[in-house]
Amino acid sequence: MKHIACILLMAASCSLLRAQQPRLPAGVREIHDLTYVEGGHERHKLDLYLPEKAEGPLPLIIWVHGGGWQNGSKEGCPPLRAGYVAQGYAVASINYRLSGHAVFPAQIEDCKAAIRWLRAHAKEYSLNPERFGVWGSSAGGHLVALIGTSGDVKELDVGANLDQSSRVQAVCDYYGPTDFTVFVTTPGYESHATDASPEAKLIGGAVMQNKDKAARVNPITYATRDDPPFLIVHGDKDPTVPINQSQLLFDALKQSEVSVHFHTIHGAGHGGPGFAGKNIDDMVSQFFAERLKNNSAKVEALTTESTADAAMMQRDPRKGTPPTGGRRGIPWEVITGRDDKDRDGKVSKEEFSGPPQLFKALDLNNDGLLEKTEHEAFLNRPGPRP
Repeated sequence: MKHIACILLMAASCSLLRAQQPRLPAGVREIHDLTYVEGGHERHKLDLYLPEKAEGPLPLIIWVHGGGWQNGSKEGCPPLRAGYVAQGYAVASINYRLSGHAVFPAQIEDCKAAIRWLRAHAKEYSLNPERFGVWGSSAGGHLVALIGTSGDVKELDVGANLDQSSRVQAVCDYYGPTDFTVFVTTPGYESHATDASPEAKLIGGAVMQNKDKAARVNPITYATRDDPPFLIVHGDKDPTVPINQSQLLFDALKQSEVSVHFHTIHGAGHGGPGFAGKNIDDMVSQFFAERLKNNSAKVEALTTESTADAAMMQRDPRKGTPPTGGRRGIPWEVITGRDDKDRDGKVSKEEFSGPPQLFKALDLNNDGLLEKTEHEAFLNRPGPRP
């Protein structure tokens, strides 16, 4: 019986993992669980997504997941859901050792090892080794910022493929920590100074008792003029990582004469609906197009801002309230930002990344397309969600 129970538990775990993985869009080829460190840790794997009909070497966007350096995985991959493969990119999503497996610098060493492996296999997968960009949020934002600023720090490149560079040509950092000592002493964020915080688990001790270790983990420590262009996006109501972290990185890069664009979303928190607007999607898309496709060499220090949609924030599934008499649900702008690949304002059955039964419930007129009026009508109908 115990043997049968174990088999059932393993099957359930595999089903849950598959459910977490993004539904593969049409025209995309997936290569799953590529090992980028031979004989290494079980986390030394990455997924690669390519156009089924790729022509010529492709620019590559590498997603680095968040999770406080202690959780998370390569499953999910927002650049894949956002349709970057259809826009002519290859997309990679990487796992790295978590803080429960090894303390820093294991995490950045793994990220760099994955980049070197991808360059070593660029020809095999039709990648352009001169056009690599990285994108991550929260702990992933920290790691991509560190990838960007530490391209010339040789001691962080360890292992195989050392004949390949771990430098990248573009960095998109969503609300990543950049100066741990400032972070943990910012009023309202003092809980991150304890020896039980994610930051302490990452470096092997409380930040203020290990300032030398904290300095090694800070992306701003390594900022130099030869760093790649950065796009930094942060919400000014972030309860997890204070916005001063992005401001400090912007200041350090600007002082080093690195091209950097810092965008503040007023009213947005730690990710979520505040980041799902079309203006944010277009800004990120334009950034990667300029730096990875058009090879723009312009250097600028730019600050911009926008305001999160109040209705979207109110219906944030993590904290919001549903409309009176109706259901709580994901805002329409979040669904289209995620799934409307052809940007026609509608979401087809093929584009929809949610479960089929939810699409069926939302598609009130059964025409195979979701529109905003159907979504709003569904949310405002009384009764439980499917």
